[in-house]
Amino acid sequence: MTRVAVVGGSLGGLTAALVLADVGCDVAVYERSSAALEARGAGIAVLDETVRWFVERSAVDPDELCSSTRYIRFLDADGAVVHEREHRYRFSAWNTIYRALLAEFPQERYLLGQEVVGFAPDGDGVALALRSGAPARADLVVCADGIGSTARADLLPEVTPAYAGYVAWRGTLPEAALTPATHAALHDAITYQVLPGSHILVYPIPGPTGLGERLVNFVWYRNVAPGAAFDALMTGRDGRARPVSLPPGEVDDRFVAAMRAEAAEWLAPVVAEVVTGVAEPFLQAVFDIDVPRMRHGRICLVGDAAFAVRPHAAAGTAKAAADGWELAAQIAAHPGDLDAALAAWERRQLALGRALLQRNREIGDASQRHGTFRPGDPALIFGLRGPGC
Repeated sequence: MTRVAVVGGSLGGLTAALVLADVGCDVAVYERSSAALEARGAGIAVLDETVRWFVERSAVDPDELCSSTRYIRFLDADGAVVHEREHRYRFSAWNTIYRALLAEFPQERYLLGQEVVGFAPDGDGVALALRSGAPARADLVVCADGIGSTARADLLPEVTPAYAGYVAWRGTLPEAALTPATHAALHDAITYQVLPGSHILVYPIPGPTGLGERLVNFVWYRNVAPGAAFDALMTGRDGRARPVSLPPGEVDDRFVAAMRAEAAEWLAPVVAEVVTGVAEPFLQAVFDIDVPRMRHGRICLVGDAAFAVRPHAAAGTAKAAADGWELAAQIAAHPGDLDAALAAWERRQLALGRALLQRNREIGDASQRHGTFRPGDPALIFGLRGPGC
């Protein structure tokens, strides 16, 4: 039986752990956090790959984890509809999908408070160095430790995140807090507004207790020059710089106030109501990470630990899941030959990652740099392998 250590217990790591265990691997997840994970306020679009485990291998109905919308709608600054098409999307909260996946995996194999700090070849496997000092070894290590991956930094020190030149302001508001007119305008659609060098989108997601108390989630992409302007924005109230994300409650009040004032001035009234109503908006910087390899002997990089892509195709969580599914498929297709399985897996996932990275760059640059982001452009349809697929 192939022994697999999954480093990182987020959505990509959990999906990989589940599908690898399902093809007969002996899997343990090493999560450095001492408690179950939580991403405060993060809404996600749900593509098929994200919930494939529930569809194919679980009794959980994915529709119970997701809100859905019927339309894609673009508004102008006055709130008039400038484009509308019927297209169904599903949305969820990061926490909702995480908790559902975690419930599917054996609790005793999800090892909290176990930080992996290094690797070393060990015969035909890998020895793991844990901060706790406990011994650990695996035939295969799957690194799913995210955009700030220490595994990637060790294995590919020449690869560094490339700041895209803009950030995403984000936040959620209880749908029940909306005025009736705003609720009517937003509840059944993903709603966009295009601005010069920017765009914003708003969509409903499940609340902490599920679909009965939905939230409305916004994502507003704003250009911020690298250097002093970026460093100031990404410095929290405690004075500590956080170059990737600032969680709710940590963004400096002066930047929040400026953002709200600009929302009131520039955004369609129904969109502005959402943005200005969020008590604690947060920030995520947008990065590209392009890797030349995803396999290093018996060590694999999956999800954002390999390619980190801009969010515009809404495929980040789907790509992480796809990396795990394909790894399991290749291991099953090459019984007794792990190296052949890994080679076949890497070829496929490098191609997928590079194509998705390029597509997201094109969409982001169309909005933030070139002014060619157009309402109704079919290229904007979410999808892992292309628009709508």
